[in-house]
Amino acid sequence: MNNKNIKILHIDSNHPLLWNQLEQAGFTNEEDFASTKEEVEAKIQNYNGIVIRSRFKIDKTFLDKATNLQFIARVGAGLESIDCDYAVEKGVHLIAAPEGNSNAVGEHALGMLLSLMNKLNRADKLVRDGKWIREGNRGYELEGKTIGIIGYGNMGKSFAKKLRGFDVKVLCHDILENVSDENATQVSLQELQMQADVLSLHLPWTPQTDKMVNTEFINSFTKPFWFINTSRGNNVVTADLVKALQSGKILGAGLDVLEYEKLSFENLFIDTEKPAAFQYLLDSENVLLTPHIAGWTFESHQKLAQTIVDKIINYYKK
Repeated sequence: MNNKNIKILHIDSNHPLLWNQLEQAGFTNEEDFASTKEEVEAKIQNYNGIVIRSRFKIDKTFLDKATNLQFIARVGAGLESIDCDYAVEKGVHLIAAPEGNSNAVGEHALGMLLSLMNKLNRADKLVRDGKWIREGNRGYELEGKTIGIIGYGNMGKSFAKKLRGFDVKVLCHDILENVSDENATQVSLQELQMQADVLSLHLPWTPQTDKMVNTEFINSFTKPFWFINTSRGNNVVTADLVKALQSGKILGAGLDVLEYEKLSFENLFIDTEKPAAFQYLLDSENVLLTPHIAGWTFESHQKLAQTIVDKIINYYKK
């Protein structure tokens, strides 16, 4: 197949290697970072492929107009912004790159956990405020703790691998069977909730995981625990998380994602009013917040783009 005949529309900016290598491989690239979804829909029939991050949802309306679309490539891990079932039904090939930023996410989750347990963010702020408080900033060690990972794909595996340097027990739970490896032992959700001192989420956002972490879920844990979420904000009911922080059931929370994010992940709020639960997180010393950057490193920016290029080229080699 002559790749020159394959027209690809890029609707989000990415690392330049993605564009350059596709061009070198003979594909025709065009970009449109500004048009509305409706404006893109009006011309999408002219393209065979589309490269996206999360600017807008690729829904049935969009797919029905994309009569010549052969693939959708998302430069990231999750595909929740795409109606995957309908795309597959229409013969559209779906490409994602979870392996491209899994190392970054694993490192970020570990950094959040160590910072929370050692009260680094609180201690730093107090010293900057002129308060030299040692006893009030006494931390906890990871050694001897049991780490529970829910979702043992690329991201969960990366986090577990980072924990190998610590004397900890690592358990994982996943909807797929036989995913355990040398870094984590697969157990039932009940077993994980019984043993875990730390919970780290590495899940996609699906109807099954939506609002999964609620009061009932949290109270099913035997022990108080630290909570890390670098997956999706909508997997957690923030108001219930706040109740658990207030009661001490959750000892501290590291949140790279929030349920208040818009689909594009580029903005936080639909309006200017802050929910009470979010205000509590902002005011809490045992909460660490980052703006959906766990997988957003300089290295992953390049790795994600390279992974997408390789997968597009391999798709047309078949």
